[in-house]
Amino acid sequence: MGAVDLVVHAGYGALEASNAEEAIRLLEARTDIVLVFTDVGMPGTMDGIKLAHHIRNRWPPVKLIVASGRSIIEQSRLPEGSHFFPKPYNDGTIVEQMRRMLSPIETRQKP
Repeated sequence: MGAVDLVVHAGYGALEASNAEEAIRLLEARTDIVLVFTDVGMPGTMDGIKLAHHIRNRWPPVKLIVASGRSIIEQSRLPEGSHFFPKPYNDGTIVEQMRRMLSPIETRQKP
């Protein structure tokens, strides 16, 4: 299952970006993005690690999940509060992590 399908299957809305620049444009255009799930290996001028740091600096409340099938990324290379998962990851583990990261947000949004 791809990342977008995984997010949608978990009951969340998902937007797809083909590279970091497109992801940044989506973040600039919308105010409802609360979590970014990115791969380290992505085309363009910025990999997923650089994108995660850019997002943390510009949109600090956005939650970050980073995945890679090429290497294990040490947590110290990622922005504070982000979570790394090596591929192949367990879909249930990713969904559980998303729910854990978003539960304070979901609780605040309920009437």
